[in-house]
Amino acid sequence: MFSPTLCNSTGLCPCVTGIHNPSRREQYAGIMVRSRDTIALTAEQSSPGTRRRRHSVEHSRKRPKFLSSETETRTQIQTLKSNFTRASSSCTSQHTNSYGWKQNKGRRKSRRTLCQRKWTYSARDASKHNDRVVIVSYNILGVENATKHPELYSRVSPEYMDWEYRKKVLCKEIRGYQPSILCFQAIDHFDDLNKLLQKDGFRGLHKARSGDSRDGCAIFWKSDLFTLLDEENIEFQRFGLRHNVAQFCVLKMNQNLHKADDTSSASTSRSIVVGNIHVLYNPKRGDVKLGQMRMFLEKAYELSQKWGCIPVVVTGDFNSLPQSALYQYVASSKLHIQHHDPRQISGQIYSSGYTKSYYLHNRIARWTDEEKRLATGSRDNNLKHPLVLRSAYAGVPGSSKVRGKAGEPLATSYHSSFSGTVDYIWHTLDLVPVKVLEALPTPSLKMTGGLPSKVCHFPSYSCCILIYKMFSPPFPLYEAM
Repeated sequence: MFSPTLCNSTGLCPCVTGIHNPSRREQYAGIMVRSRDTIALTAEQSSPGTRRRRHSVEHSRKRPKFLSSETETRTQIQTLKSNFTRASSSCTSQHTNSYGWKQNKGRRKSRRTLCQRKWTYSARDASKHNDRVVIVSYNILGVENATKHPELYSRVSPEYMDWEYRKKVLCKEIRGYQPSILCFQAIDHFDDLNKLLQKDGFRGLHKARSGDSRDGCAIFWKSDLFTLLDEENIEFQRFGLRHNVAQFCVLKMNQNLHKADDTSSASTSRSIVVGNIHVLYNPKRGDVKLGQMRMFLEKAYELSQKWGCIPVVVTGDFNSLPQSALYQYVASSKLHIQHHDPRQISGQIYSSGYTKSYYLHNRIARWTDEEKRLATGSRDNNLKHPLVLRSAYAGVPGSSKVRGKAGEPLATSYHSSFSGTVDYIWHTLDLVPVKVLEALPTPSLKMTGGLPSKVCHFPSYSCCILIYKMFSPPFPLYEAM
């Protein structure tokens, strides 16, 4: 509890009485002397002898004077008390404000602590590998999409939805990660980001989606780290698979970055295929989602073969949960589609946990011939892709506070209608994950009210996924068909 400092045993605060000021000290002393005189006079007149000697006219003449003196003294003391009360209130108020400021500061610090994303390190020994690659994948929330669906961001202040604000915070956050390669989805202001990222030494390519929407995908890379060898794009509309797009870059690590004593690096082409995709959102069109993913992975394989069986990294917003059939297809390289309901391929309809099973035991789902053709490229019930892929996060075990049963983050996307994981980085086995940046725990996400967020300084719709990777000795890249 706040207690004013006592001075000369008066019980009065120095900041009130000005006791350390000579002029105020004299004024204070004068008040106290007059008070003592009044007390002495009151005691004298209250004695029996004095009352008998002084009555009638003389007493009447002095009584007003006494009353005046008493009134004056009481007024002066009351004024002093009033001043003391006001000053004490001022001191207390200042103390309370200071204490409140400290409380608010502590609360802000606590929020920052809750919103800090942590690194999780792989247990694998990576000391033999020298070439490191930092990959970031981000659904940055296109301005057009945010404008069309304001109900999803009703708990987010408009100032934090503003693109002029978000693009600067986004670049600042990215700069802190020191990435080598950036993959963006839902980007409809490519020129803005390209201009800002060029200042940090990035070069980028953009592929806008077909149709009326402006958003698309973009890949950026550090120009001093990589040289672009090849690029490819997929417009899925050409194959009857809606207006989504995917893009690929073949990047070669610059030779001057290899260590002088690393003869294996010098003699080997250190190239990588980077794929980036934004899969259709519609939860009921599992046939289209599978068809897009099938073509995406087949193109990644084709580019890897073209450039000498080089490693592959595929990233993006898959609009599918970790317990879904689409996730199973990517992870296992195959899927029997008639064991799954086409309206539940992505797992988005039941998105409240990892316990729901979408596998139809001993049952056959109804797929039309058109749905089969879109999903598999034929009328076959079996779907395969030629790559052997591992999820970056599932390959680096983490805490149950931030990971689900599949080893993926509990949530990479959070707004008023959805919380879950739909964003991924997958890689072939000749790339070894070194560490991953964890997503936020669910309580911290709820505290933000939704993404983008000022509380946690996240400028995007999806939490970014970041990982260190390194080139490693050869592993099988492809599934035997």
